[in-house]
Parts: sequence; structure tokens; C-alpha cells
Amino acid sequence: MELKQGMRLRSRACATEVIVIRAPLGDVDIRCGGIAMDLEHGAAVEAAPMAGRDGGTQLGKRYTTPEVPLEVLVTKPGAGSLTIADTPLVVKEAKPLPASD
Repeated sequence: MELKQGMRLRSRACATEVIVIRAPLGDVDIRCGGIAMDLEHGAAVEAAPMAGRDGGTQLGKRYTTPEVPLEVLVTKPGAGSLTIADTPLVVKEAKPLPASD
């Protein structure tokens, strides 16, 4: 699926919903719980997350991966883990603020 900034996606394996913050060019195989995510308006929960892909997502956290310039924001948490094909997405860490002496 070709992703665009602002696109809303919903998991078909759990309650997870995300908004695309930064999208790479071309097709991306983004999954949640091991099952491909779908556009928000067309998705319905079809199955439980696959074993090993059930680490869950956290509300309000941004997920990214260094291999692909993709960043998503979780708007609704769920039981499935976010991946691009088999590469897991990790929580993006906040940048430390400079010291104000």
C-alpha cells in the first residue's frame, strides 16, 4: 500500500489505529499483529494478533524504524505490534532538551 502523510490506518488484528506522520516513497507493507493494516473506514477486526506479534502499542507514541523513513502516531492502542513486513517498529525516543544554565 502506498502511504501518504495524514493517512489513517486501522489494524485488522486488534484495536490499534495510527496516523502516518512521515511516509516513504513507494509501497509499504505495514502490519499490526502480523496482519496487514487497512484504511480506517474499511477495516474490521478479523483475527487475534499472531504469536510473537502481540507486544502491543502505546497511545500517543510515535513508532519508526531506521531502515525505512516511516513514522506513525498511535491514536488508539491495541494488543498487536507494528511491523513493516517482518521488521518491527520501535517507539521513537524524545530528543533531550539543552541544559538551561
